[in-house]
Amino acid sequence: MKLCPKCGTSPWPFVVVFFVAGVSAFLTWLTLAYSELGMLKLIAGSGAVFLAVLGTLLHYVISCMKRHCRHGDESAHQHSTAH
Repeated sequence: MKLCPKCGTSPWPFVVVFFVAGVSAFLTWLTLAYSELGMLKLIAGSGAVFLAVLGTLLHYVISCMKRHCRHGDESAHQHSTAH
């Protein structure tokens, strides 16, 4: 999943993805802590939620960035107006 150089320079979409995944893992940690599971199950459950949310949102953000990229249209438009 390659992004164009202009779309891939902003870190903010990826920061938001990591933040949402971290909050989801933290809420899972708190929820599982009330169920009195062992520490290993607590870490495994929170880690699994973090990875699942991170993977899903990362795929979604990258596909949206690729779908809505208009930088290729700008270069094609500049070439057609130059002739």
